[in-house]
Amino acid sequence: MAQGSTLVESTEIKVVGKSGQISLGKRYAGKTLRLERRRDGTVVLTAVAVVPESQLWTLQEPDRSRIARGLTWAAATPAKETDLDQLLKKPSVRSGQTRGRRR
Repeated sequence: MAQGSTLVESTEIKVVGKSGQISLGKRYAGKTLRLERRRDGTVVLTAVAVVPESQLWTLQEPDRSRIARGLTWAAATPAKETDLDQLLKKPSVRSGQTRGRRR
């Protein structure tokens, strides 16, 4: 069988055991896979990363862009030690205001 696609890394023949299982090898041990069953009988396994619902906001706008800007700033801005005495002299944030993401 010719492999016409440059996307194919390798091709193997696997036999499904009596329990309905196949072994993919240690390379995939512990991975989460999406199983896609197509109408033509093709089965496609894709390695996926699962994001907890509580963290989905980090992938949605406007938070995603804000996080990206913050990471860019952090990479370009050298770390420096904070002068705690100077920090304590600054006026405190008004009560009722919070920092962080908006809901």
